[in-house]
Amino acid sequence: MMKQYKYPPISEWKSLCERPLQNQENLESQVKEVFSEVKDNGDKALKFFTEKFDKVSIQDLKVSESEINEAEKLVSEELKSAIKIASENIKKFHNSQQEEKNIIETTEGVFCWRESRAIENIGIYIPGGTAPLFSTVLMLGIPATIAGCQNVALCSPPDKNGKINPAILFTADLIGIKNIFKIGGSQAIAALTFGTETIPKVDKIFGPGNQYVTSAKQLAQNYGVAIDIPAGPSEVLVIADETSTPEFVAIDLLSQAEHGTDSQVILLSNSEKIINEINIEIKKQITDLPRKEIAEIALQNSKSILLNSINEAIEFSNYYAPEHLILAIKNAENFTDKIKNAGSVFLGNYSPESAGDYASGTNHTLPTNGFAKNYSGVSLESFVKKITFQNITKKGIQNIGKTIELMAEAEELMAHKNAVSVRLKYLENES
Repeated sequence: MMKQYKYPPISEWKSLCERPLQNQENLESQVKEVFSEVKDNGDKALKFFTEKFDKVSIQDLKVSESEINEAEKLVSEELKSAIKIASENIKKFHNSQQEEKNIIETTEGVFCWRESRAIENIGIYIPGGTAPLFSTVLMLGIPATIAGCQNVALCSPPDKNGKINPAILFTADLIGIKNIFKIGGSQAIAALTFGTETIPKVDKIFGPGNQYVTSAKQLAQNYGVAIDIPAGPSEVLVIADETSTPEFVAIDLLSQAEHGTDSQVILLSNSEKIINEINIEIKKQITDLPRKEIAEIALQNSKSILLNSINEAIEFSNYYAPEHLILAIKNAENFTDKIKNAGSVFLGNYSPESAGDYASGTNHTLPTNGFAKNYSGVSLESFVKKITFQNITKKGIQNIGKTIELMAEAEELMAHKNAVSVRLKYLENES
């Protein structure tokens, strides 16, 4: 169960906010080796690593139309309906993020504005394994479509039968992703980074994964490929007071703990009674979970902390910078202005974190490992570039020309100055 702490001084907060250490031994060198092989040998290397790591031989890396049609028959009508409802909510929320062009006249005759342009080539990585994240297909594919990304390549590891989970294939097809590839791990990231005979090179890679995938995404940046956010194990921090429902809080903590053995959950409260009641509920509810063993290991890296007040708990949370933050407290909406660092926030007793994971509409691809201090979660903006424009009239260059000349001369960049001076002289002669 979770380690318990009472009224820790601020001097101890840093150690309490440390995430579980992952075994990094030989990780970087292994990923570099995979990148080198994929760069040099393309599809041949991908098939070799798939057999080595996934224990399956793949002949055709690209998913065929018949495989997609077959997958659709294997997904229940109930699940299809649920995916479609979630899809519509995610579309609504991300459509609302589109910006209109706003032309600003900074000085008379000087017009400036900014426009969005889609990143043309996108790579999406979807983990398979024990938890095939078809919901992430929605979270990444939908904003890519809204943004207008021309080419979207989706990679996901095959199972022992050489198949991708049918729910992943159905969801991808639902939102119009056609280029789907049976490849996982760091080799998939390498393929998207360099391109192979089958898999296209992309400009930006999105999606979660294990430590090998995370390391590979970081390495991809050395080759001119952007990534969404630094991603690590999933985490949640819950702030609970005497108005919280211990049964709800317990299952919210367990819903993150079941993600993986390296997940972390943090419980903060100003009530020792509530902490004890929540811990009792955790022990009761964990026995019914299919992923009980995974959750139990995760809880060993997790903490419940008794603090003096809810305001102090929010201060601690800002220091920790959680991926997910749940405020199971009275009048939770009154505390939103105090939250400085968090990936996504869930207010009140009836806003479970799993709503954001699946169907409320917000994106679940969020910064972990403290990166919520300087990164946002994925949004529509993640799939576009912003280009600035300016249009300067004759009157405009006359109005700001002297300012530019003075600044350029002070920096001893005379061509910069002269670029204005020749125009001003031309206008003077013209008049």
